Amino acid sequence: MNDFVTPATEGAPQKILNLPNSITAVRILLVPVFVWLLVNSSTSIHSTNRWVALGVFVVAISTDGLDGYLARRRGMVTNLGKILDPIADKALIGGALVTLSVLGAVDWWLTGLLLVRELGITFYRFAVIRKRIVAASGGGKLKTVLQAITVGLLLAPMTNFWPTWYKSLSLGMLYLTLVVTIYTGLQYLVAAAKHADDEAAAADVPHTKPIAIQKSND
Repeated sequence: MNDFVTPATEGAPQKILNLPNSITAVRILLVPVFVWLLVNSSTSIHSTNRWVALGVFVVAISTDGLDGYLARRRGMVTNLGKILDPIADKALIGGALVTLSVLGAVDWWLTGLLLVRELGITFYRFAVIRKRIVAASGGGKLKTVLQAITVGLLLAPMTNFWPTWYKSLSLGMLYLTLVVTIYTGLQYLVAAAKHADDEAAAADVPHTKPIAIQKSND
């Protein structure tokens, strides 16, 4: 979904229990299953739980594009979906990173920086939910794709075959993902501040209608 900010009350009544929202809900429900499998696995190529955990992660993260496609194609875009979609992504990616840090595969400072950005933006969404709905942007989606690829690389027990270059590839992707995640977060805050200024300016003009502002990135 493209990123934009609209008044929360805009539009006709929406059907909340639809197929796209159900798919998003399933993605959220898969998070504890994925975490359990990962905790009860090893980095061995023969670890069944590790491969199943990777499979569950791939299936879950793949539904991110599916629910958005169906919502747009069938005209089922809802405010609830705009909120649940990024939350589901953050729950899955965040659960993976925290678990990998617990297992010693990812440094805690990296996970901490990523989670601060993700949780900070999520809290902001809820802080302004009564005024407007902030959907995920193109930049936010790119960030999610990079996070998904990086976590997938970290999950796959391939260091047994290529201990040096595979570890370097995974670490390089992790650093790239961190940079993009922080950068898009800063863009998001700048755009949010600009929107707040525009709202304040509009409030000073008599008879000004509510406005919808196109945002650049999440």
